[in-house]
Amino acid sequence: MTTDALLIQVLLYVFLPLWGIAGFVDWCCHRATRIEATSGLKESLVHSLMGLQVGAPILLCLLYEVNVLVLLICLAAWVLHELVAHWDVHYAAPRRHISIWEMHAHNYLASLPLYMLALIAVLNGPVVADLLTLDWAGQLSLVPLTVPHGGAGYLPFYLTFMAVLAIFPYAEENLRCLIHALKHRRSA
Repeated sequence: MTTDALLIQVLLYVFLPLWGIAGFVDWCCHRATRIEATSGLKESLVHSLMGLQVGAPILLCLLYEVNVLVLLICLAAWVLHELVAHWDVHYAAPRRHISIWEMHAHNYLASLPLYMLALIAVLNGPVVADLLTLDWAGQLSLVPLTVPHGGAGYLPFYLTFMAVLAIFPYAEENLRCLIHALKHRRSA
């Protein structure tokens, strides 16, 4: 197995699943602190936004060739995710308890996207060089991969895995927070 193939396997079968697991641990911590009654819907929606900020670049890298456009999107999404993550903790900290477990989950949720981005840069060194030297000609469109990473079965497996560990739990959190907000708005 080549080094590139090994690094892709680490991305697919270590970093991507760990990101989902860390998100699930984070959701469990939100549930334990009754987010719906503390920081509420605003923070919950921010969590969904951060999931999209990392999820969209992941899907791009799984479905399309990494070129300058994909790298620019990944970099912009990572920077925005970091800004929103800092705002999220700043907003939540005075409103609810952030446990040591949640802090550790946040460490993974922040560092894993950076590590994934770094590995993608290593795997696509010539594209990074083109990005830095502004040699972007022909690299500003999405080019579908002819052979998907992990084979044809990987993406459906990963999307199911993420639906169970992140999408459904965070949708439930949004709904729980919305219901709580609506109940308390009526009674106020």
